[in-house]
Amino acid sequence: MSIAFFRQLADSRWFNQLILGVILAAGVLVGIETYHTESSPWHGVLESADLLILLIFTAEFLIKVLAEGSKPWNYFRDPWNVFDFVIVAVCWLAHVLPEINAGFVAVIRLARVLRVLRLVQALPQLKMLINAMLKSIPSMGYVGILLLLLYYIYGAMGVFIFSKNDPLHFGSLGTAMLSLFRISTLEGWTEIMYVNMFGCNDPKWGYGPESGCVTPEGHGTSAVLYFVSFVLFGTMIVLNLFIGVIMNAMDEVRKEHEMDDRLARQNAGIHHLEDDIAELHTQLDAIKEQLDLIAYKLKK
Repeated sequence: MSIAFFRQLADSRWFNQLILGVILAAGVLVGIETYHTESSPWHGVLESADLLILLIFTAEFLIKVLAEGSKPWNYFRDPWNVFDFVIVAVCWLAHVLPEINAGFVAVIRLARVLRVLRLVQALPQLKMLINAMLKSIPSMGYVGILLLLLYYIYGAMGVFIFSKNDPLHFGSLGTAMLSLFRISTLEGWTEIMYVNMFGCNDPKWGYGPESGCVTPEGHGTSAVLYFVSFVLFGTMIVLNLFIGVIMNAMDEVRKEHEMDDRLARQNAGIHHLEDDIAELHTQLDAIKEQLDLIAYKLKK
């Protein structure tokens, strides 16, 4: 079989759809295995199905490596291909080394679970989204620093203003920042605001002395301004900054993907030309051998 055959097979639509179906089946199989132990009557069937899936993934790996022709190492230039290879290699250890310790069994089971992540490689749009998220990590770091500064400033303000009334949520800087994190998730933030609006001894929103309510003091409008402004800045604006960073990274990844496609098409053309030239040299060598044989017969 020629290199062109393996390249055409690796790029074919039906082959990629088959691999996608096998990945989905592997994910379902992992879920089923959580309901069956080694003593289950279905254990043998599940092990056979897992081996079949592993054989298909191994065949996929070999086909894609052979499709690279004389440069099989090009397969490993894509980090997702390296991930696929590591998962397949680790899963094979379960069959090659039957006597392994319990700790490594856990690693193999984890590798089986991680096979579901191969959907990222099988679905180009999902792969683009993951790459965009990874690319946006440095920029999100700066947004995270901004968010940390916001927590620190509002946390210090909260301790100065509300610590006497509400030591449960603002008794220290660390407690205040943790409470602000809860508020930024919008989980029960109005209850904390009402405690500081009406005082910790409020019959509806407050709490008793056993939780630290010793000097109750309602702050009214100032509490409203504090909490509403934090929700606006900490949740709405910063969240939009995170979304903006990811969208910008997605735009950059999309442009890079388009350029990579163009380069891949050019390289494919070069590879095809190299393969055609190699086959032509082979044919010319065969013709030369035939001509030499004919010339030898004529001399006789």
